[in-house]
Amino acid sequence: MSIEQEKKEIRYKYILIGFLVFLGLIIFRHTRPYMSGFLGAATLYVLVNGQQKFFTQKLKFKKSISALLIVLEVLFFILIPLTGLTFLVIDTVSGISINPEAILRQFNELVDAMEERLGFNIFTPENLAALPRAGSNILQMLGNSVYSFVINVVVILFVLYYMLFNNNEFETAIREVLPFKEENKQILAEETRMIIQANAVGIPLLAIIQGFFAYMGYLFFGIDSAILYAVLTAFSTILPIVGTMIVWVPLGITLLLAGDYVNGIALLIYGLFIIGGVDNVARFLLQKQLADIHPLITVFGVLIGIPMFGFWGVIFGPLLLSLFILFFNMYRHEYIPGSKAEPRVTTRIKARKVKIPMYDSAKPKKRKGDTPEVN
Repeated sequence: MSIEQEKKEIRYKYILIGFLVFLGLIIFRHTRPYMSGFLGAATLYVLVNGQQKFFTQKLKFKKSISALLIVLEVLFFILIPLTGLTFLVIDTVSGISINPEAILRQFNELVDAMEERLGFNIFTPENLAALPRAGSNILQMLGNSVYSFVINVVVILFVLYYMLFNNNEFETAIREVLPFKEENKQILAEETRMIIQANAVGIPLLAIIQGFFAYMGYLFFGIDSAILYAVLTAFSTILPIVGTMIVWVPLGITLLLAGDYVNGIALLIYGLFIIGGVDNVARFLLQKQLADIHPLITVFGVLIGIPMFGFWGVIFGPLLLSLFILFFNMYRHEYIPGSKAEPRVTTRIKARKVKIPMYDSAKPKKRKGDTPEVN
């Protein structure tokens, strides 16, 4: 091939890359509202792809049938918890006796106390006129949230089916475009799998553990609808920094305001040392057992991920931060002479469970241009 033809090939290559980037940005812009669905499908794919391989390779199922069975399995495990939570909320709310006069009286007393402290009238005619508009905005926001949730569930199931149906082609395509050596591709794939699995399995387990201890505390200290608040506590485990405090602190303060000082103070102490302590201990033990990811990666990953990816940021935030550290370690290992860095984020102990080329940090590999040592 002549030099002119080589230049033309290179030019065509970069033009094609430019088209791909341009079209990719357009597609990303218009599919951004469904990003939660794509991320959810990717997470579930990592968790259930082993089942797909078992059905197709061991049991000799057709890919379409095995993918459909797995999607139905995922649908079952999504709908059952949601249905249970819905009936729980309905049952709890329907069991509450409402006294409009008592509620109005307490509300007026609260408003009078606030106005006395603040020194101005809260409910001016202008503020009262804005209430219907605010209520309409809240209802519209709730409606949009429900619609977005339903659409993203459909996207998850739809995308997951085709990812499972074309799992070999999907993984081959990703491997082909990665600009790494084969051993680093394998490391990247296994690190990504372990990090996603560690968070996808560890977060629900942590939520269940904290929800259980919260339920025992709420029940003991006389909180009405203890099971409902325990469920809210379990879901609040994904919140960065505040976490479960967003539930048990208001409950403790409510008991104090109601004059139940013993149970109020006891619940706050229980929440601080037991619920909060269980969070720290269980999170550490689960991470140590599943992938041994550094706690700072999880904490800052969640802080980064939730604003970017929403709910799925609790998984893909730590993954994003872990990939940055992984690529940084790869660069040190490959291109800095004498570096003892290992291209890993999780521990080597966990990595020995899979067939990945291991690196002996005590013996950095020789590179071209290195000066041999003289004894």
